[in-house]
Order: sequence, then C-alpha cells, then structure tokens
Amino acid sequence: MTSTRRLLLVNGPNLNLLGTREPDIYGTATLADVERITAEAAAASGFDVRALQSNHEGVLIDAIHAARADCAGVIINPGGLTHTSVVLRDALTGVGLPFAEVHISDVYAREEFRHHSYLHDVAAVRVIGRGVDGYADAVRELTALL
Repeated sequence: MTSTRRLLLVNGPNLNLLGTREPDIYGTATLADVERITAEAAAASGFDVRALQSNHEGVLIDAIHAARADCAGVIINPGGLTHTSVVLRDALTGVGLPFAEVHISDVYAREEFRHHSYLHDVAAVRVIGRGVDGYADAVRELTALL
C-alpha cells in the first residue's frame, strides 16, 4: 500500500446527471455536491481526494490503474457498470488498493438485474442506499481500514 493520504473518487456512467436524473430515486444533489461531500469527509480523516466521472469504461479503468502511483484507496460508484463489468472488477483487484463500492439508491429494492454486483465480494467497504451521504460514510469506513 502506498503511504499517500489521497483517495480516488470514481463515478461511472450517468452520474454526471445527478440532480436532474430521476430525482425520486437519486435525489436532487449534484455530482459537484457528491465531490464536495466526499472531499470534506476525506479532509476530516486527513486525506485529500482526486475526483473523476466518466461515461466511458476505459477512462475509469485508466484512472484506477494510475491510482497505484499516488492513492491509498478508491471510492467508486460504478453506476450501471456494477452489474456488467468484469473488466472494472479486474482493474480494481489488479491495482491492489482497498476500495469502497457506493450506491446512492438501494439497489436491492429496485429491479432484479440491479441486485448483482461484480464488485460486492472484493470491495473492502459497501455502502448502499444511503443517498449521497453514503459517500461520506464510505470515506469514513475506508479510511478507518487504511
């Protein structure tokens, strides 16, 4: 594990639409709010945050690979890639950094296909259905392990 005090925050496809996308499910907080909440929680634990959102799987994977150089862990909301992406799982396990899987909504109270996560059994921390405040919970739980 690296000795750095930085976390990589990764938000996957469609999370750039937070605040306007299905507010009855995801609330009205924006991606900027998520990044602020995460950064504030990290700062309280002595960490800083590098944030990335992309709708492109390869961009997310490249950022996770690069995190090996200067991050102690990863907070990730993979969006729909949770249920489909073996390569995202491989990137996360391949870099050897502990990570927290975050979902704003309670995926287990939604459509059946959302119940499966390719990350669930390899994530150090899982935070599900706590809204955007779940990002702060994930930071606190992950940094406690570091």
